[in-house]
Amino acid sequence: MIAEQYAEGESEFQKILNHRGIVGLDPIGALAQLELGRVKAFSGDHAKAKSADDAFLTIWKGADPDIPILKQAKAEYARLR
Repeated sequence: MIAEQYAEGESEFQKILNHRGIVGLDPIGALAQLELGRVKAFSGDHAKAKSADDAFLTIWKGADPDIPILKQAKAEYARLR
């Protein structure tokens, strides 16, 4: 049951990422990348989780470092190392 939910979540976040032109500069694209990384981490695929987190952190590299979701993402990324 849980594995099916991970697969469903992954599929939904990937749909957003596959249609970047629709989201444009909206933060939903970057957040979909972050959530894809989380789904991958929870499902045990740490290599793909790290890759997704790399992409999110690259997108948000110029963001205010005090944004709570960015702090949380960096902490999650550090745990994948």
